[in-house]
Amino acid sequence: MNFLPKRWMGLGLGAALIGAASLSACGGESGEAGAPVAAQSADGAPVGQGEGGEGGEGEGAFPRLDAAAGLPVEKRLAFISGHVAAGLALYRAGAAGEAAPHLLHPVSETHADERAGLDAIGFKPEVFEQLSAALEAGKPAEEIEPLLTEAEANLKAMREAAGGAPKDIIEYLMKTTADEYDAGVDNGEVVNAGEFQDAYGFAVVARDIASAQDPAVYGDLKLELELLVLMWTGKAPLAASTPAPEAQMALQLARVKTALASLP
Repeated sequence: MNFLPKRWMGLGLGAALIGAASLSACGGESGEAGAPVAAQSADGAPVGQGEGGEGGEGEGAFPRLDAAAGLPVEKRLAFISGHVAAGLALYRAGAAGEAAPHLLHPVSETHADERAGLDAIGFKPEVFEQLSAALEAGKPAEEIEPLLTEAEANLKAMREAAGGAPKDIIEYLMKTTADEYDAGVDNGEVVNAGEFQDAYGFAVVARDIASAQDPAVYGDLKLELELLVLMWTGKAPLAASTPAPEAQMALQLARVKTALASLP
């Protein structure tokens, strides 16, 4: 369960983060403690480094995980939900142009393979098509807030119907968050706004999944995920944002990792 891209380990955090977060409680996932885990597709085949994704090839201690088409439905849905969460925040912040590619992800022909099986668990494409029309018409978020809320509700209902182990889904989202942040931020600057924004969306979905679980079990993880989301300051992950330094992001991801490892 390795969330930390290799270049982050050169920020003076290496020994501290390995000691704090490379827990044997993650046992069984990687054979030896601390060894990176190869991503796998739904049929168990390894997902190669740099495969798929809107952000292109990324560097890191684990393969890029945005080749979502080969994942089980619950993880594909979490991936799609992350894009939408970023888009909703941006739209509500008045950045419709930045929101558009994220909100259109669920109905984009480019990502059609990711939608396999979603109809069976209640996908409402018409909601996202209406969002597309609203974006094209330049409608402000406050005018279509009921539609934005309906999009959120549809994704939440599908996540509940898809099932899956919350811990596994959150772990997937955290690996993807780290990878996207690594691709989106360099030396304290946003170098790829889309990836920076996607990372935020994945963190939000992970927090929401943890919030829906038993607080007696998931309470510590929920708190760390709340703090993770707050690493993006302001109302939304705007392209003009000043990002949290990579060292601080790495430290908070390590805290999330520790909380995940403590789950039964």
